[in-house]
Amino acid sequence: MQNKFYLTEKLPSYVFAKLSELKANAAKNGIEIIDFGMGNPDLPPPDHVMEKLSQLVKNPKLFGYSISGGTDELKKAFCNYYKTRFNVDLDFASQALVTIGAKEGIASLANAISDNDGYICVPTPSYPIHNFAFIISRSNIKQIAALSAVEFLQKFQEFVLSADKKPQAVIVSYPCNPTTEMADLSFYRELVSFCKKHEIYIISDLAYCEIYFDEKDKPHSIFEIEGAKDIAIEFSSLSKSYSMAGCRVGFACGNENLIAALAKIKSFLDYGSFGPLQIAACDALSAQSDNYLKNLRQTYKNRGDFLVDLLKNELAWNVEKPKASMFIWTKIPAKFSHLNSMQFCEELIAKTGIAITPGSAFGEAGEGYIRFSLIHDEDNMRKAVLRLKKIFSKI
Repeated sequence: MQNKFYLTEKLPSYVFAKLSELKANAAKNGIEIIDFGMGNPDLPPPDHVMEKLSQLVKNPKLFGYSISGGTDELKKAFCNYYKTRFNVDLDFASQALVTIGAKEGIASLANAISDNDGYICVPTPSYPIHNFAFIISRSNIKQIAALSAVEFLQKFQEFVLSADKKPQAVIVSYPCNPTTEMADLSFYRELVSFCKKHEIYIISDLAYCEIYFDEKDKPHSIFEIEGAKDIAIEFSSLSKSYSMAGCRVGFACGNENLIAALAKIKSFLDYGSFGPLQIAACDALSAQSDNYLKNLRQTYKNRGDFLVDLLKNELAWNVEKPKASMFIWTKIPAKFSHLNSMQFCEELIAKTGIAITPGSAFGEAGEGYIRFSLIHDEDNMRKAVLRLKKIFSKI
């Protein structure tokens, strides 16, 4: 009987599963875990969203199948959000779709558009699903190593101009998980112009668009660029911006052909998110959440500033403050340069109970780096750094 399968052999072990195993082993040895690994928000969703959901779940009529691709009401709410946030007009019927989180949306799109003959250009480091969605769909990928948006655009253009065969699509994601890098409108303008000329689709992941720390430097949608809808699709989510990660409500918008392809695939795979969640999501996207988002941004900024200062002052770890998102991305300290990023994280968990994410989880170009998630208050951050100080002082 067959006991090895194509995908399970091709895919590596999921890094967060490996980290969970390491944390469980450390806990068995009596070590208290302080987890900065997965970007799992510790903040509550907006009060008005929780109140609406608590009412809706008492209605037995809302427990049936929902609609694949989302309700019209939620798609309209999402389009209104895009108009308010980015001054972008979207047709809810043909240019917007509800997904079960951005991750599912990207994976389903990969299934919809992939073939064995084509390939996708993907940045490294980047969020794992950007690579593995297309590997799972048995397509091909070309990784382009770059930390900044400017560097990625330059290398992508150079690659395309020298390639025998053009890629089917390119993925971009700013603010970036894990690097926290941002992209300005000139980046998107040049990217759209280049990809239109070479007939390359653009897949934009905008999951962290509401977590930024400078009102004068907000993240942009690719659709702020004229003509972008001709070639681009953009994904976003309630997971991080509204602290609703477990609700699995995301969105896709843009090019009508890509939206139609995604909708067709999803019609075979799912019945949509739980109905009450879609209704509550409409409230999340409304102006009622403006103060919540403002406070959320300030919380993550305060945490980032506080942890960076702690790491510098207590451990002499030269860490830069994040530009956006809910992460800190930094090089492994020089005194641990004999370890790769996974080995460094393993050592921290085993000896201190502090869990962080190795940069190698985000692609080859992430090696030598690690990522902290800003999911703890100042007391826990102090406690974690005191533990780290013990192991740092021994090196």
